[in-house]
Amino acid sequence: MASRRLASLLLNKTLSSVKSTAVTPLSALPCATWSRLHIQPRSGVSEKNFSSSAPKPQKQTVKVAFILRDGSRREVDATVGDNLLDIILEHDVDIDGFGACEGTLACSTCHLIFKQEDYDKLPSKPTDEELDMLDLAFGLEDTSRLGCQVIVTKDLDGMVVTVPQGVADARSGPL
Repeated sequence: MASRRLASLLLNKTLSSVKSTAVTPLSALPCATWSRLHIQPRSGVSEKNFSSSAPKPQKQTVKVAFILRDGSRREVDATVGDNLLDIILEHDVDIDGFGACEGTLACSTCHLIFKQEDYDKLPSKPTDEELDMLDLAFGLEDTSRLGCQVIVTKDLDGMVVTVPQGVADARSGPL
């Protein structure tokens, strides 16, 4: 019984001390005080690190040329680390029907043909899923890859990629 009474007494004392503590809402503080609370940098960090005008680091790019269906050549600055599908979309390279599945390995519409020397420099080999989609691609060559699966590296600077003369969308069923 004594322990219950002690617990009750401690609880009441704690509650009364919390009630008597004055809490000032931020809206009641002068504007200058409130803004200083939020702008001060963490200790050891200079204010210039928080500047929104600081230049962002430049991403490395390489030149990639696309030979389009009409025989014209379109050269772009491709960001290292991006895949060719994203690069084509980012630079508005006009290829009718290209990348219909948005890189989900479901359509083969981002089929591209590489020169042998560029194909040999590609950072990865095609997966079984990519090979299955390539089997359904129009104008398949030994150096064919799906653009959504080819990641650009520094070694690919100057690469020339050919867009096949036609497109076959594997999502529309058997050819």
